[in-house]
Amino acid sequence: MTLDGFFEGPNKELDWHNVDKEFNEFASEQLLSADILLFGRITYELMKSYWPTETGTKDDPIIAEKMNTMPKIVFSRTLEKAGWNNTRLIKENIAEEIKKLKQQPGKDLMIMGSANLSSTLRQLNLIDEYRIMINPLVLGKGNPLFKNKDGKLDLRLIKSRVFSSGNVLLCYEPK
Repeated sequence: MTLDGFFEGPNKELDWHNVDKEFNEFASEQLLSADILLFGRITYELMKSYWPTETGTKDDPIIAEKMNTMPKIVFSRTLEKAGWNNTRLIKENIAEEIKKLKQQPGKDLMIMGSANLSSTLRQLNLIDEYRIMINPLVLGKGNPLFKNKDGKLDLRLIKSRVFSSGNVLLCYEPK
């Protein structure tokens, strides 16, 4: 997310993400901390169009292997099928499905991007922890991570980490 609160530019561009070796190591650690990746349709299609490709595999073979093999769930009312390896499509009853998943033993469920899904789960009080990577950049306009319709959200900082690139990871839990 940018300093001014955007997770993507006004035309959905992500070319401003501050990514380096330290960030990639962090991303790999994050994937190891989860059992299941959760996506909304838009982010799912973006990830599916990159990670299983030759470019995705060549650019970052470690992350590509994890992304392509980990269990994934895509929540969408419009998607007809989920064709990416090890992906399950859920079209309805999001709250019930997430509650069932949270009751199972194992590691974390992780939402990657997916601002609309995050907003829905936030409104249902189903997010236990927010991990927000702040990039040292002001876009001026774009799509906000937290939309006004979400209402007030009181959070408690549980940890933070400063990266040499200037990125700052902020981890919060709901109060």
